Amino acid sequence: MKKAILVFAALLGLTLTALAPAKTFLTIGSGGYTGTYYPVAVGIAKIINTNMSDVRANAISTGGSLYNVIALETGSLQLAMAQNDTSYYAYTGTVIDKVIGKPTKRLRGIASLYTQPIHIIARRDSKIESVADMRGRKVYVGDIGSGTEQNTKLILKSYGMGFDDLAAVVHGKAGQAVQMLVNGDIDAMFFSAAVGSRAFVDAAKSGDVVFLSIDQEHLDKLQRNYPFYSQLTVPAGTYPNQEQAFTSIAVHSLLVTTADLSEDLVYRIAKLLFVDKAQDFKSIKPVLEKYFDVRKALEGMSIPIHKGAAKLYQELGVPIPDRVAPVD
Repeated sequence: MKKAILVFAALLGLTLTALAPAKTFLTIGSGGYTGTYYPVAVGIAKIINTNMSDVRANAISTGGSLYNVIALETGSLQLAMAQNDTSYYAYTGTVIDKVIGKPTKRLRGIASLYTQPIHIIARRDSKIESVADMRGRKVYVGDIGSGTEQNTKLILKSYGMGFDDLAAVVHGKAGQAVQMLVNGDIDAMFFSAAVGSRAFVDAAKSGDVVFLSIDQEHLDKLQRNYPFYSQLTVPAGTYPNQEQAFTSIAVHSLLVTTADLSEDLVYRIAKLLFVDKAQDFKSIKPVLEKYFDVRKALEGMSIPIHKGAAKLYQELGVPIPDRVAPVD
């Protein structure tokens, strides 16, 4: 009798396991540990795991935007953070060497989360007062394959320079670059992240660095050539020892995925993050609390949105511009 009960229990367990919905596993690509992308991706994963029993999400640190959109196309990632300019170039297969002629046609947008300026920082004793002064200097240009690296190339190009004009081109994680800047191992650095990012706070605390502006002539030139760039001024006092406001170009940070995810799953994730648990989502980072609004979530969107995201926006009455309408 006892043996029969054990056999029955085992069979029941197998039956229940067979009936249980299979979990969908999502890997979310972000950026370096000291930037904003990583904690946002971790926060998104936490909300998904807490509220969706059939989905398991895991956020990982990556090289950034370009790495992420390529990894989405190859299936290594299922969700990711990415800049709107990099996303557009990848989707169209233009501008960036690694994607020219190889468009990531399955790439889809979910939402524009916030605006992030390109921070340009130099050592106070370097006598670098402008991007034009970086010729022949040691400069951190972003991680390999990151949106920052591409932004840096375009900014330098607008000043008539390229990486070959620098004494040393430094790649790697932003946190390492900050320490190198403070230690005097490099003269300047570029990095694209939200205002108030910890990497810049850490750099500014030393008092040994200054934040540089892009002058209006070159801002206008960049915006003419690359329409996804906007202009953003960061007020004085935003960072420790920051005595003057600085102005730079800015991009939009997007949450992106691919057409491979089902309409139902993307709809449920978007509704969970932006409606049902909106306050939890906005509480992940102050930049989301300050800037994210689901009714403005298509501002800065540069690629077609996923059908699941479109379904949510249609329910909320958010207009979907033709330029980002879903495609098959």
